Amino acid sequence: MCGRYATSRSAGDLSALFESYDESGGTVGPDFNVAPTDPVPLVRLAPEGHRALSVGRWGLVPHWSRSATGAARMINARAETVATSRAYAPSFARRRCLVPADGWYEWVREPGGGRQPYYMTPRDGSVLAFAGIWSVWGSADDELLTFSVLTTAAVGELAEVHDRMPLLLPPERWASWLGPADEPAALLVPPAPDWLAGLEIRPVSPAVGDVRNDGPGLTARVVPSHREAVSEMTLF
Repeated sequence: MCGRYATSRSAGDLSALFESYDESGGTVGPDFNVAPTDPVPLVRLAPEGHRALSVGRWGLVPHWSRSATGAARMINARAETVATSRAYAPSFARRRCLVPADGWYEWVREPGGGRQPYYMTPRDGSVLAFAGIWSVWGSADDELLTFSVLTTAAVGELAEVHDRMPLLLPPERWASWLGPADEPAALLVPPAPDWLAGLEIRPVSPAVGDVRNDGPGLTARVVPSHREAVSEMTLF
């Protein structure tokens, strides 16, 4: 799954990177410990057809839901079932978005019973785009923009950290993800292994496990508490 990630770029930077209009209303700020139900930037197609940088709450709430209380359980949509799920299928068909990120976190259980967090991020510092779907919930006077991140089976060395990973979209796939699709299943293919090889898998501080902690220090490399866990992996 993807349950925690980082996004630090400004609205201006994201608008330039994704060639989108900034419709965020000045509410985009750095967050190195994004957690479920947090407001974060996303890029979607506006009704007029242009790309729009918006702010949505992480955890999709279907328009037919009676309340938004279950959003924290709707942060991820499985690529294998997103096209048939009652909650996700309408958004997958018509409301796809890009979720900008610097990287994401996962935890590996150590031999002693603890958990070591790892941060997956591009080695060259480029932006990541998670495949997302969005929905609007509530009345016209109190609408809530919400979204989910699609996940797929982990590929290559990423599978040594977790069996799932976000569906990552290289820049050449951004337009097809946002636009109409004749073959929606083709959109759900994970990126090529050589592209994924550009990701660094970095051990980071357990402080990221507390949602109250924030700041760039959360993404800094640390020496894992159990070196045995690292020696068994081929990630470094």
